Amino acid sequence: MEIKQQSLPYENEREMVHTKWNYYMLLAVVFGGFLVFGLSENVKGPAITIMQSDFQLSQSQLGILLALNSLGYLLACTFTSALSNRIGVKWTTILAFACMALSGFFIYLSASYGSLSAAYFFLYVSNGILEIGLGIMAAQIFTRNTGMMMNLSHFFYGLSSTVAPSIAASVMGWQVRGGELGWRGMYLLVLLLSIIPILPALAGRVPKESADAGDSTSYRSLLRDPVAWLIVAVLSFGVVSEIAVGSWLVNFLVKAYGWSIGDASHMLSLFFLFFMLARLFLGPVTDRIGFTVSIMIFSAFSGICSMAAILIGEAGAILFAVAGVGIALIYPTVMALLAKRYPKGTGTAITFTVTLMGVASVIGNLLIGFIIDFVNGLFGKGGEVIGLQAGYGFIAFLAILCSLCCFILYTLLRRRGELV
Repeated sequence: MEIKQQSLPYENEREMVHTKWNYYMLLAVVFGGFLVFGLSENVKGPAITIMQSDFQLSQSQLGILLALNSLGYLLACTFTSALSNRIGVKWTTILAFACMALSGFFIYLSASYGSLSAAYFFLYVSNGILEIGLGIMAAQIFTRNTGMMMNLSHFFYGLSSTVAPSIAASVMGWQVRGGELGWRGMYLLVLLLSIIPILPALAGRVPKESADAGDSTSYRSLLRDPVAWLIVAVLSFGVVSEIAVGSWLVNFLVKAYGWSIGDASHMLSLFFLFFMLARLFLGPVTDRIGFTVSIMIFSAFSGICSMAAILIGEAGAILFAVAGVGIALIYPTVMALLAKRYPKGTGTAITFTVTLMGVASVIGNLLIGFIIDFVNGLFGKGGEVIGLQAGYGFIAFLAILCSLCCFILYTLLRRRGELV
């Protein structure tokens, strides 16, 4: 018995060290994954204008290209959960990282609008698998201080999103063999970084997810729940507005105000800086004043800032960046709202909401491109700036719609006595 008692602390200590080491490996996967994810999603801002010029694309074709991003994400929503259950979340994330690296080669080799669209679609399927995989992994390892750790994870996404446009603009200008690296080479180098998180992913061991026997939320019940549909509307309008800024802001500043791609990229980086800092410092505010009130206030703030920037003109361009403060909090706050509203079926509620949000994202990106082209057609050659203003005005309008839908949601929940 004495030997057993003496060896027990040693065994516990060894197990504790191993558990900590494994936790740090998984932490590196989640934080590194969000860093790579932010880069891969937001280097497109400076690249899109040059892509459009290289392939002589109309605004509608550009909208279709960006809509394919959302369509790829939507497709990933339909099978990633099942894939994770089949091969495990560890191998799901490794697969996502590997596919992202492979998509870099596809983009580099794209020689036409069709091949570029296919490569972009493959990239965003990979991004969708990664985001959902990281979400599942984070839920399994962040058993303590879950809210703080989730916010910290999204901080890393915001951090890489902040530097992504400036990095992209700089890397595209690198001289290689007497010529510029360009957007193809930039995408290849950036996406090859996704290989790095594979190393800790291979070394780590993800704990098995415990079954939730009390899961009472079903897709059927969500389909009949008006609150669920209002949450879908809130998230859809908010996220489409958020994603559209990364896709269209550089294009708007370059073509409407004649800015250089470098200067426009710095403004997009500033947007993501405000975005990142808001997620880091304003998270506690949402707990204090309530989730629905927070979304209502911050989304309205974002929409008003963007609309004011358009009306003021070039002198008010800084307000495009300030709008990031409001739009940043919508996605994580809606996720928190779902967790509180559906505590016994959070996974089902998130899958339902995010999938429908993906449908809205496809439609939203298409509409922005078509609105720009339609207004251009109405005003002729002199209407390009007006068309761009109309397209970006639609982005601002979506943020305001998000706030209005949240007001309806707030009213409904308050009437039922279910406000969170």
